[in-house]
Amino acid sequence: MATRRSHVPLSLVVGGNPRATSDGDLARGLAAGESWAIAETWHRFAPMVLALAERALGSRSEADDLGQEVLYCAFRKIKTLREPDSMRSFVYSIAVRALKSELRRKRLRGWLTFHPPETLVDLTSRTMDMESRDLLRKCQTLLDRLSPRDRLVFILRRMESMTVEEIAAAMDLSLSTVKRSMAHASNRLLRWIAADPGLAGRLEAGRWER
Repeated sequence: MATRRSHVPLSLVVGGNPRATSDGDLARGLAAGESWAIAETWHRFAPMVLALAERALGSRSEADDLGQEVLYCAFRKIKTLREPDSMRSFVYSIAVRALKSELRRKRLRGWLTFHPPETLVDLTSRTMDMESRDLLRKCQTLLDRLSPRDRLVFILRRMESMTVEEIAAAMDLSLSTVKRSMAHASNRLLRWIAADPGLAGRLEAGRWER
């Protein structure tokens, strides 16, 4: 996917009032270049894409950038959507592919290991105590050690509550590959948690299991 990042906060791009219309009608309106459809697409799908990107990347600013990239790609490729009623899945699949590519690029550049902890999404909460902030930093560090595919599968399964079938469809993987990736991610996380005295007694192992 070509990179097109404006560095403008995603919330500033969205405007207008939500419109009551089906995903199918929205997709057809977008394909026809209707201005109302462009605004409604942002209203309807930007929060979903932004939330997923925040969880996967651990950075609000990076999520804003990637969210705009994903929605721009959806605008550009909407005419390739054969089933308008599946627009939500269409946008979600674009987001998943973009995240997989971004995680791979970050890993290759060696950014994950040295990612500043203060940029983590959950650490922006002013009401969070220091112990919780420390725990989130440690959890983020563990996720950073996973491969891009394993990390994304784990996030989609445990944080987005997607089924194995939904993950397979979104990531264009076989069911067996998704299951292996989830098992691999879970097993590694459990080993790392058990080996870290600061985490072993503070995290419920069941949350990280398959």
